[in-house]
Amino acid sequence: MARILSIDYGKKRTGLAVTDPLQIIAGGLATVSTSELFDYLQAYIAREEVERIVIGEPRQSNGQPSENLQRVQQFVNRWRKAVPQIPIEFYDERFTSVLAHQAMIDGGLKKKARQDKALVDEISATIILQDYMRSKKP
Repeated sequence: MARILSIDYGKKRTGLAVTDPLQIIAGGLATVSTSELFDYLQAYIAREEVERIVIGEPRQSNGQPSENLQRVQQFVNRWRKAVPQIPIEFYDERFTSVLAHQAMIDGGLKKKARQDKALVDEISATIILQDYMRSKKP
């Protein structure tokens, strides 16, 4: 089997998470500058087998599109043209940042560490991936 990679796409930074090759466990991969995301992903898939990409679909709590959705759609369209062999699909990312902060608190991280936005983005990507995997189980 190949890995599944998830993206928590942001205006400045993007969190990434990935499964193990057997798709049992999701774990944080990195947080990269959004301007470097495309190149980072191409380098990653050159060395690791990736079956699909799941990208957080930014929506407001009422279900309406957030202001970041247009940027995410532009990235997805670019990806689909450049790398059609690896499908990319949207997955609802509402509340992942809140859940990421709660996970950091539950994990005992000090307030200073919880202010690390790059860590929050990576944890959010991991939550998106875990939720996605859970939704696909029979």
